[in-house]
Amino acid sequence: MVPEINWWAVLVATASSMIVGSIWYAKAVFGTRWMKLAHVSDEIMSKNPGVAIGVTIVVSFVTAAVLAGSAAIAHSFYGGNFVVNAIVTSIFLWGGFTAARLITHDAFERRPLALTVMNVVHELVTVVVMALVIGLFGISV
Repeated sequence: MVPEINWWAVLVATASSMIVGSIWYAKAVFGTRWMKLAHVSDEIMSKNPGVAIGVTIVVSFVTAAVLAGSAAIAHSFYGGNFVVNAIVTSIFLWGGFTAARLITHDAFERRPLALTVMNVVHELVTVVVMALVIGLFGISV
């Protein structure tokens, strides 16, 4: 079974992750605190920002595509409301993969707990917004 994926939803969900990240890590929101906790300077941030942005777009697209496919599979199995299935799927995938792996790496790297929490919650917000977009667009065009 190949899940039905709405590729317009995937594209908009990809863009939504860029918007969430731009707001979340803006200096006026959590950016200044993140830079301090992560030991990142303005000088480091100004070097080749295009590379980081390009990588982020690619991995956000992959995340949105996997989420859309997973939500479609969950919906075909459980039925019901596609938006709810997409959001619940995003939370389970976030907890089982993103949060678990990020927490593990941060523990071994001895990163500050505040940084881990900030990044893990950012990822939760990102995938839930992606799921909302995917859910509202529907399964396929």
